[in-house]
Amino acid sequence: MMLSVAILAFVTVERLGELWFARRNTQGLLARGAYEFAPEHYPLIVALHAAWLGGLWFISWDRPVNLVWLLVFVLLQVLRAWVLLTLRERWTTRIIIVPNEKLVREGPYRWISHPNYVVVAGEIAVLPLVFGLPLYALVFSILNGCVLAIRIRAENAALARGSLKGSISAP
Repeated sequence: MMLSVAILAFVTVERLGELWFARRNTQGLLARGAYEFAPEHYPLIVALHAAWLGGLWFISWDRPVNLVWLLVFVLLQVLRAWVLLTLRERWTTRIIIVPNEKLVREGPYRWISHPNYVVVAGEIAVLPLVFGLPLYALVFSILNGCVLAIRIRAENAALARGSLKGSISAP
């Protein structure tokens, strides 16, 4: 039970820290002349992640932990750190267009257009599996896929509207 609570506490603190980091970065980017694109779907993203994590706290706080899936989750955290370190002050949870800056093509962005979304999709599936909840993982993975379809379409639209000279700072 203590391990499950520790894992959930870690993820909660990590997510809250990321929200702080994203907000700070967003404010800094906006102060430099950037602008937000397609903010209307953002509350849906927040609601999905809050429901996912809140539900895990409700269901999983006292469940046994599968150490193999926990290792996969830890590997996803390494990939998450790689994304954050690659984007640095350009990482945010919103779609922020920075005029006259090139898209990031280093780190994981050399191989994948949206590496943070790959990490998040993995986390949404894997963390419930750490607690032995495959149906929970499936349901939230499907919901996340629907939200990501909206999000990625919005990012691609931002680029297609002539923002190719700018960069997108969304994860």
